[in-house]
Amino acid sequence: MIPTKNLLNPDFKYENVEKEETKTLDKKQQKLRVNIEKKGRSGKTVTLINGFIGTENDLKELGRLLKSKCGVGGSAKDGEILIQGEFKQRVIELLKAEGYTQTK
Repeated sequence: MIPTKNLLNPDFKYENVEKEETKTLDKKQQKLRVNIEKKGRSGKTVTLINGFIGTENDLKELGRLLKSKCGVGGSAKDGEILIQGEFKQRVIELLKAEGYTQTK
């Protein structure tokens, strides 16, 4: 059914609902948390890094660095970096070496 003109609201205005990307915090201010997770992943173990505040590009760049240093795959989106395998201690050491001092 096609709406007729009398049903349309003449005062309707389109709203641009675009996410504003937050500025990336300094490495020393980032409070990153590294956990091992197995639940809901078909029994596969992954290392999960969350708490990153910043742009998606910076998140993906950090994820790319960690994946290449660990030699495994993974993903980076929605403020989380997922590294395939159990690399908690190595990831913490890599992050601290990169300047992320508040990593646990």
